[in-house]
Amino acid sequence: MSKTIIVTGGTGYIGSHTTVELIEAGYDVVAIDNLSNSTADVLDGIARITGRRPTFYEADCNDREAMNRIFAQHAPVSGIIHFAASKAVGESVHKPLLYYRNNIVSLLNLLELMPRHGVEGIVFSSSCTVYGQPAPSDLPVTEDAPIRPATSPYGNTKQINEEIIRDTIHAAAPFRAILLRYFNPIGAHPSAEIGERPAGTPQNLVPYLTQTAAGIRPELRVFGDDYDTPDGSCIRDYIDIVDLARAHVEAVRRLVEGQATEPLEVFNLGTGRGVSVLELIRTFEEATGVRVPYQIVGRREGDIEQVWADPARANRVLGWTAHTPLSDTLRNAWKWQQRQG
Repeated sequence: MSKTIIVTGGTGYIGSHTTVELIEAGYDVVAIDNLSNSTADVLDGIARITGRRPTFYEADCNDREAMNRIFAQHAPVSGIIHFAASKAVGESVHKPLLYYRNNIVSLLNLLELMPRHGVEGIVFSSSCTVYGQPAPSDLPVTEDAPIRPATSPYGNTKQINEEIIRDTIHAAAPFRAILLRYFNPIGAHPSAEIGERPAGTPQNLVPYLTQTAAGIRPELRVFGDDYDTPDGSCIRDYIDIVDLARAHVEAVRRLVEGQATEPLEVFNLGTGRGVSVLELIRTFEEATGVRVPYQIVGRREGDIEQVWADPARANRVLGWTAHTPLSDTLRNAWKWQQRQG
């Protein structure tokens, strides 16, 4: 008998790719999304890739009663992957209350409903932003690195949500949790059936880059070239979206098959290599043969100078590794952009 997994934010960028990997691993997926930053036609792409269309509800995770009805209708639910959240660092600085309401209330609803419906595990979509700006001695970042003050409301919501989950587990909650702290997801499914398609102006680097390469945007803005890095631009750990999605399947399997050794486990998901913004632009141009016009502008409030992962724990415990070369990831992102027109 296949197991049912609820994926909140299921038509979003990471949620849709994870839904594909879950279906291909044999799980039944119930996707929930309020479509605030995605469209329902993502489900068509999922169906074309997998041959199966996930059950879908247009609902807001902040609507507790709607979530309660969905849980009840699909009982027994084996586990939840919680992606649904507002996620743009820059926007969060200007709209902090939106971020605190969307990102915290939605989690509270899920944690309250899980015991009522006998759900035994939750995988939480966390972020490397919980580490703030790591000290040079803490790079690459392990799961034991200090949790530093968040540099944005978005990052703070991730820290707060981790604390909420930790406190709930400590209070003898009848379920287990895995926190996945991932670094910078980029790219698209190799089929180009699904990818990153933000509503309005992209807040993330790669979709802005590909839209600029396609002529939709006049130029890419690089926020700062005066950081203490080799070329002055920020450094991140860019992880292929399908590699990231596969890690969620391994985390779900660990929870629902009783492999987790602790009630709460934490894993960093990254490649282990830091890449600067300017290096990413050069790699894209080399991989695709397409020039990307860009302009250096001032630093952006909330940005971290440099951070990259030590993924050894995920490699060892989950049996997961990020293996897709950056050039392949960027070619997939470009292939997806070309399909969008």
